[in-house]
Amino acid sequence: MTATLDPARPAAAPAPRRRWHRVVVPVGLAVLLIVTTLVLHAVDQPDPTDRGFLAPAATGDDGGSRLAEALRAQGVPIRRATDTPAALRSAGAGPTTLFVPAPDLVHPATLAALTALPPGSRLVLVEPSRRVLTGLGVPLEPTDRRWATRAVPPEADGTPCRLPEALRAGTAAVDHQRYAGPSGTDRCYAGALRRISWGTEVVVVGASDPFRNDRIDEWGNRALATGLLGGDRPLVWLDLPGAAPAPTGPSWSPTPDDDGTPLPRRNGGRGNDRADPPPTWHNPLWDAFPPWFWAVLAQLAVAGLLLVLWRGRRLGPPVSEPLPVTVRAAETVLGRARLHRRAGARDATAATLRAAALDRLLPRLNLPADTPPDEVAARVAAHADADPERVAELLHGAAPENDRELLELARDLDALARTLAPHPTEGDPR
Repeated sequence: MTATLDPARPAAAPAPRRRWHRVVVPVGLAVLLIVTTLVLHAVDQPDPTDRGFLAPAATGDDGGSRLAEALRAQGVPIRRATDTPAALRSAGAGPTTLFVPAPDLVHPATLAALTALPPGSRLVLVEPSRRVLTGLGVPLEPTDRRWATRAVPPEADGTPCRLPEALRAGTAAVDHQRYAGPSGTDRCYAGALRRISWGTEVVVVGASDPFRNDRIDEWGNRALATGLLGGDRPLVWLDLPGAAPAPTGPSWSPTPDDDGTPLPRRNGGRGNDRADPPPTWHNPLWDAFPPWFWAVLAQLAVAGLLLVLWRGRRLGPPVSEPLPVTVRAAETVLGRARLHRRAGARDATAATLRAAALDRLLPRLNLPADTPPDEVAARVAAHADADPERVAELLHGAAPENDRELLELARDLDALARTLAPHPTEGDPR
């Protein structure tokens, strides 16, 4: 069967190619923008592990030299210590303010000793992690974390702030990491600043901005930083150059100070006779990005899944669709034959050939379509004067094992059909 294109109907336009650009390019640009934003944000954020981070002598943007100058101008003596035992020795026996700008660098074995300062002392921690708070034994835990630090007033969320230093400073850039604690703790700046009496007065600050050289003169940062670290107490500035090593010996502070004051010991002064429980493991990857980043990532994953399902477009069985052009029957048969040959579907090809032969033979013999195979073989053999077993093997036998047997089957079926139905059906070119 052949057909030609209708000259009155315009030829169908060829299907557009490379449509994936319409999806890949916008998605790629969006991913590139997100990745660039994340990288720039990560580079812009201060790294507590860098040398000079909030160091009293560092003059860089992340240093603390301007804060140290402001405290000295107020008459606050500053003692710089580069390890935890030295900082506790510098604290002495009187009230002291211990400033720990990078608490994550303190070794877990010496964390508990930071709260064993003399009565009337204050411990100031900058953005301590969950591991640090667990090691200190302080009933505080980090909660919400913002993408960037926000300047808010002390009573930003309507909760009264009872910390005088925060009330005098007013609005300050502190709202970066928020903390939750028991009802007895002082809460300021929407939970970004907490004060709790836990042996020692512990103050937790959720951002390093008020102490840094490049942010100290913004809003009330200078007043807040000098208020928390100043006063009539000497300041011990724990400037760790890197992660502190593990303490050595049966007790990490075996000798008294120069003035005869013994250093605080772990486990209530009993020495290292009992091992501390290991800190709770927490995946730092969850804290590396804000919560909304994971929400956007989940939405992108869902959008990608929906895109895959949409592009697949195979949610059900195949359906017939009108062809945009008329195709010659010989081309259709040839294309289907090539697909069967490539798939090695000899059984399906043999079944198709036998079904086509029966479609030509049954009407010729006036047999219904549901006639049993034995009866069909007997009637065909009687009219064709052939062996009934041979006819039954041709019409209802096993699938051929190779291409040669398939070709012989096709020729025998064609010869049998020509014997009983000599007139070709519509579409047969013979």
